[in-house]
Parts: sequence; structure tokens; C-alpha cells
Amino acid sequence: MRQYWVAPVGPFHTADGTAYATSITLTDVSPAPQITLPANMLEIGSEIELEASGFFSNTATPTLLLGFYLGGVAGVALAASTAVTTTTAAVAWPFQLRYRGVVRSIGAAGSIVGQGRLYLPTSLVASTTRFIPETAALRTVAIDTTVAKTVTVGAQWGTSSASNTLTCQDLSVRLVT
Repeated sequence: MRQYWVAPVGPFHTADGTAYATSITLTDVSPAPQITLPANMLEIGSEIELEASGFFSNTATPTLLLGFYLGGVAGVALAASTAVTTTTAAVAWPFQLRYRGVVRSIGAAGSIVGQGRLYLPTSLVASTTRFIPETAALRTVAIDTTVAKTVTVGAQWGTSSASNTLTCQDLSVRLVT
């Protein structure tokens, strides 16, 4: 009989991600140190659970894109929002991202199918929920399971301003095998 486990993937974070501001470039905002999935760790049917949280502040109503990426923000988007218009005058409002994916095939041309949710605040005490990704076509993603890949949180403001800031305080990666 085979045993199955749910296990966190380390290392565990010792510092918040670098505060992201004054930019409109998709940027890795993950806490430190980075979490890397080792090569050949995933098998068909393995599940990956990702959860990230942090806070943001803004001026006016800039758009914000948030998502999970495999292989850094230049890699593959596992689940990302579209650019969402934020509510004006946010001051350290908390956000949360969640994702769960199932590995369908492994190897250099592997695949994962999954979806998640973005909880984006509309005030300090209320939020809206958006599915990520928002279209069915983006829920199945090609991945290379033969190479070690970092799991990251990416953010992108639509307007560059020193007042538009975001800090990711936690990223947890759990593997169900």
C-alpha cells in the first residue's frame, strides 16, 4: 500500500519580499529565501497548493496584476489575474492569492491544470474575489518537470508612482504526493 503526504516545500521565509513601487514592470515580489521545486519531484497526479499574502497601498485607482509563476516571472504563469482596478487611497490593505494545480503529465513537455482565487481588498475590512486565471484556456499550463524551478509571486502596477507599493509577506508551497 502506498502512503500519500502533504508536505511544505522549503526553505521557509525569513524576510518579506522587497517592497515593489515606482514601476510598471512585472516583478518578482516573493519573500526571501526563494522556494524551488527540485527537478523530477513532480509525478502524474501530484498536486501543488500555493498561497501568498501581503499588503498594498496606492494613490488614485491604478491597476494591479498579481499571480503565481513557475521559473520566475519570466517563466510560466500558473495563475495570474488580469489588470484589476484598485480602490483609491489604500493604506496597507491585505491581499491573498490561492492556487491548486494537478500535474497531468511530466517531462520536458509536462502539464498542470489548476485554478485559484485572488482576494483583493476594496477597503481595509472588505475584499472582492476573482478567479485566477480567469479563462479556461489559461488553466492548463505547459511545465518542464525535469529542471528545478523557483515558485514566485509576481506583481505589476499599471501606473508608476512612489505611492503605489506592494509587499508580499508570505508564500507557502505545499506538495501533495
